Order: sequence, then structure tokens, then C-alpha cells
Amino acid sequence: MNILVVTAVPAERDAVTRAFGPDESAVTVLAGGVGPAAAAASTARALATGTYGLVVSAGIGGGFAPVAPLASVVVADAVVAADLGAETPEGYVPVTGLGFGTVEHRPPAALVRALADATGATTGTVLTVSTVTGTAARAAELRARHPRAAVEAMEGFGVAEAAALFGLPVLEIRAVSNAVGPRDRDAWRIGDALAALTGAFGKLRAVTEGWTPHEHDAHEHGHGAGGPG
Repeated sequence: MNILVVTAVPAERDAVTRAFGPDESAVTVLAGGVGPAAAAASTARALATGTYGLVVSAGIGGGFAPVAPLASVVVADAVVAADLGAETPEGYVPVTGLGFGTVEHRPPAALVRALADATGATTGTVLTVSTVTGTAARAAELRARHPRAAVEAMEGFGVAEAAALFGLPVLEIRAVSNAVGPRDRDAWRIGDALAALTGAFGKLRAVTEGWTPHEHDAHEHGHGAGGPG
């Protein structure tokens, strides 16, 4: 099975490719750009010109303490667009609450469990945002709306939307470089997170070898209800 891995930036792409030998031809890794729109466009272009059985969004991200500490790895069991919606006097309403769209994609549960077991990763909701959280209040708001949130990143939902268009299952794998909340660059552990990402992808081929998605998993694209992640 051929696998497409989409990261945001070259440093993440390189961390993933370091996990594979020089003769690995079944995994294509590309740096698709920052944010859900760039990620969706890059993923769709790659899927239109290649044949793949699985799409993976990968990179580093912010972890919600204490669920996802620095340098840990999270495998998403839900990929959620956290700020795709509207502000109202009663509070935030996801786009699904307005009567249209999708805000959540579910990766294949069996594959998530197998990869988490192999890597020692945590599973949980990975939130896709267009604006990175920089305050404790915003972090608390996101956790209130998404009680199972483990990581915040910027590309997963875009990758998942493109994969859904092609009827393909999606994974999201994130290594934690910083805590979600007030931005303290001195406390970030980007190098450690990239190393953890390499380690996780070192187990990916063994987990996916021979794996065939069930019909339900392959086509479980989006959930319109927009409930808590």
C-alpha cells in the first residue's frame, strides 16, 4: 500500500523521511504548506497524480497539558476543525450548527489503536486551527468545547478533507513541541519533537503492512453533528 504523508514545512518533512530507508518507495512525503487551505490544496494535487491507500497528516504541534506533554506523540482518533464556524451572542457555533459543512473526520479506529500501541503514543482529538493559541483563556475555551483535545495544529483538517474527496482513510500524527497557551518560545522543544516524530514514523510501515481498511473505515469521512471533540 502506498502512503502519502503531508507535513507543513520542510523540517517536519525531513524528520519523517529520516524514519525510512533510502529504498523506501511506498511512502511519499511532501511539505504542503502552513494552514488547512494550503494543506488541502497540496494533498489534493498529490492524490490526483498518484495512487495511495492511506493519507497521513504529520508534524509538530502544541500539546494540551497534562494530556500531551512536551516531546510526546499523539495519534488522532478525531481530526476536528476547531474554529470553522461563527461567533454568536450565545457563544461559538460550529459550521455544522449553522446547517452545513463538516467539522470532524474520524481516522480508522483499528489503525489508530495499532499505531498508538506500537509507538506508545497517546490518542485523542487533534484540533486544526487557523490562528495558533497564545493565551490561557483561549486554551481553556478550546478545552471546554473539545474535552478530549490533546494537540492543536494547523493542517490536519485540510489534509483530511482532501483525503475524503478521494475516498481515502486519513491519520494524523503529531509530536508535541510546546504547550498550548501563552507563547513561551524559550520553553519550546522543537528538536525533541522532531526526533519523536521520526521515531513514530519508524513504526508506521510495520503497522500498516498488510492492513486493509474496512469499508466503514475507508468511507467514514466527516461527521456533521459537530459535537465535542
